[in-house]
This record gives sequence, structure tokens and C-alpha cells, in this order.
Amino acid sequence: MATLLKRGLTEEGHQVFVANDGTEGFEMARSAEFDVIVLDVMLPGMDGLTIARKLREARNQTPVLMLTARDTAASVIAGLDAGADDYLTKPFSFDIFLARLRAVSRRGAIPRAVFLEVADLKLDPSTRRVSRAGQSISLTPREFSLLELLMRNHGRVITRDTILESVWGFDSDVAGNTIEAFVRLLRLKVDATEPKLIHTVRGVGYVMRES
Repeated sequence: MATLLKRGLTEEGHQVFVANDGTEGFEMARSAEFDVIVLDVMLPGMDGLTIARKLREARNQTPVLMLTARDTAASVIAGLDAGADDYLTKPFSFDIFLARLRAVSRRGAIPRAVFLEVADLKLDPSTRRVSRAGQSISLTPREFSLLELLMRNHGRVITRDTILESVWGFDSDVAGNTIEAFVRLLRLKVDATEPKLIHTVRGVGYVMRES
């Protein structure tokens, strides 16, 4: 696929550099300037998610278009949260690939917030560290995803269906009381102090806001 994409992009007038594995790609991306980076998720040496995350940690804001065969909601969210600007699943049309590439390259290297912060609660998507009032909070991967979803939508009500799709995936058969149980566990860790940040909107879902 790398060979075909390079040939097609070269024919379109682009100058293309191809890395044979993730480690080489990461070194290439951080040592030279590019208009856009195309990342496959499944790479030997270092996967695409790790590359994107490490680049963002190093304050490299080159636009990233991520390619993968993983098309679940959780996979898309993981790619975007790692630092990708867009996400294209395989198989894909080369014309659509070119259009996505043009779109992300037009955005340029846009600075983005390093932390999510609500009141004294802080979450770092790149390192997956969470703290409140300076005290570190240990979360399971599922709890982290749920908290991140709520913080990214600070002030907006998130429905149970949206939580189910974003945290567990479209094809999940998780029951509603499982979501409630996870919210309860998250509250015990996050809302142990005032002000309470996670609120229930009866019959709809949940919202993160200061009281």
C-alpha cells in the first residue's frame, strides 16, 4: 500500500518520503519538516498511535492523517485522541484519500491544548495522567475514556447512547446499568472533593460542569 500511495501521490505532484517501520517514521517525522504525515496504525517497531502521541508530546503539530483497518468508534476515538487530525479506514478510494489529505494539509500546524481542565480536575490525553487539586487519580482504561469524553464535552449533556458508542463501541451489548456503575466508580475517584463535577441529567445522560 505504501508503494501504491507513493506512486499515486508522486503523479499528483507531491514529494513523498516513505518509512519502512514505525521507528524510522518517528525519527523522520521529528527530524524534518513536512506539510502532512500519513500514518498507518499497524506498523512494526512503533505503531501509528504511539508515533502520533510522541509527536504531539514533543510539540510537533504537523497535520496527521491516520490510516487503519480498525473502524470501531473506540478505534477512531483512540486515533484522534492520540493526535491525528483525520482518520481514514481501509479499504478506501484514492480520490477520497487525496481529498482528506488536502483537507488536513490546509489546516496547517494548529496548536492544540495539551491538557483538558475543568475546575481543579486535569487530564492529559497524551500521557493519560489525571489529577485533581494536584493529587494523582488512578483510572482504568474504561474509566479514563469515560472521563475524557465528559471533559471534552464540558457543559454539554452526553446521552447514554453516546457514552455507549464512544466508550464501548457500536456493537457492544453493555446494559444501561453497567454505564451507571462506571459513572458511580468514576465519581468515587473524581468527585471525592468539592465542587462535584459529574452530574446526572435524569432520563438523558450525564454532564460535566461545576455546580
